[in-house]
Amino acid sequence: MLDPKLIRETPELVRAAIAKKHLDVDLDAVLAIDAAWRTQLQEVESLRAAQKAANTAMAALPKGTPEFLAKVTEMKAASAQIKEREGQLKETEEKFRQAMLSLPNLPHASVPEGRNAEQNVVFSTHGDTAAVSAHAISHWEIPGFDRLFDFARGAKVTGAGFPFYVGDGARLVRSLLHFFLEEDAKAGYVEVNPPILVNAASATATGQLPDKEGQMYETTPDRLFAVPTAEVPLTSFFRDEILEESALPIYRCAYTPCFRREAGSYGKDVRGLNRLHQFDKVELLKWVHPSTSYEELDKLRDDAERLLRKLELPYRVLLMCGGDLGFTQAKKYDLEVWSGGQKRWLEVSSCSNFEAFQARRAQIRYRSKETGKPELVHTLNGSGLAVPRVLAALLENNLQADGRVKIPAALVPYFGKEYLSFS
Repeated sequence: MLDPKLIRETPELVRAAIAKKHLDVDLDAVLAIDAAWRTQLQEVESLRAAQKAANTAMAALPKGTPEFLAKVTEMKAASAQIKEREGQLKETEEKFRQAMLSLPNLPHASVPEGRNAEQNVVFSTHGDTAAVSAHAISHWEIPGFDRLFDFARGAKVTGAGFPFYVGDGARLVRSLLHFFLEEDAKAGYVEVNPPILVNAASATATGQLPDKEGQMYETTPDRLFAVPTAEVPLTSFFRDEILEESALPIYRCAYTPCFRREAGSYGKDVRGLNRLHQFDKVELLKWVHPSTSYEELDKLRDDAERLLRKLELPYRVLLMCGGDLGFTQAKKYDLEVWSGGQKRWLEVSSCSNFEAFQARRAQIRYRSKETGKPELVHTLNGSGLAVPRVLAALLENNLQADGRVKIPAALVPYFGKEYLSFS
C-alpha cells in the first residue's frame, strides 16, 4: 500500500510512476474518495467540538429549567447527527482503504522502461549453454520419465498439474530441497516451517488480495487460502508488530508446497514440469532497514544465483521492465536456467524489493533509535529455489547417452549417488 500523503501531495509523480508499469488505474477516483473522507472527518470533528461545548454549557445550567431541557433536546439531536455522520465516515474510510489497496507499488527509478516481457533487460549471464549434454531432449520425452514423474495418475487422483513423484523422482526432489535449505542456512537464513493455509489478512498483506483471487485455491466455509508461495505466511510472521531497529536485518527461509490455479495457462509452457498447480519451493525473505534495502536485494539475488552455480546450470539474470514488474514490486530480478532439451530459458526465481508496500499493509515496523518512533521496514523476497524447472533443466542438461542423468557434484551427498536411472 502506498503512503496516502504521497498521493495527496505529489499525484503527478504517482501517476507517472504507475504509467511506467502500464497499469490502468483511476488515481483521480482515489483522490476524490480521499477528499470526501477528509471533508467528512472535518464535519464530524466540528460536530463533536460543538457537542462538547454544548455539554459544558448544559452542565452550568440548573437541572429541570427550560434552558436545561432545551439543551438536552439539542444534545440528543446533535448526538443523532454525529452518529449518522460517523456511519457515513466509516463507509467512506472503507471505500478509501479499498481504493488504496487497488494502487500498485511504484517502480524504483532504476527500473527500465518497457511494456512487456520482451523488453526486460538481460542483466548478466552465467555458464555455457552450448556445453550442456549433446543428448539433451525435452525432459518429458526421456524414456522412462513417466515412471518417476507420474502425471497420468496424478491427473486421475486430483487433476492436471498435480503429478506423483515416485522412487528416485521423489528422492531427487527431496535432495534438492535439502540442498537448498542447507545452503540458505549457510547464508544466514533461519529456517521456518510455516502454515500452508493463510487467512485473507495475510494474503492482503503481501498483495495477493485483492489482486490475485483467481490464481489461488480457496477453502470454504473458512475462507482460507492455500499458499501460492511461502512469501505469504512468512511476511505476516511479524504482522502488526514493532521490531527493534537493532534486530534488522532479519533473514528467514521456508520450504512449502505451493498451490496456483494458473488460470489461462496453455501451450508449450505447460508441458511436463514447466508449469504445475502444486510444486515445491524454498522461499527467502528479508525484513530490512529502508536505508539498506537495495544492497540487500543484490545480496538476495546472489544467494539465489549461488545455488544455480553449485548445480552447474547455465543461467541468466533479467532486470524486469516496468510493464512486466508486477503489482507489488518496486524492483525485481528474474533468474532463468537454460533448458538444453527445450532450447529455452525457464524462470526458477524472482528476487524482489517491495520497499514499504507490504509493510504498510501488514503494519510491520521497527522503532527508530534516532526518533524513538515506529517506522516501516522494507520487505524483500526471492525463490531459493523453485524445484520443478530446476529439476527439468537438470534432467535435460545432464542426460547421458545411456539414458541416465548425471547428478551435479554438489547434490550427490544429498541424493546418495552420481546418476539417476529411469529403469
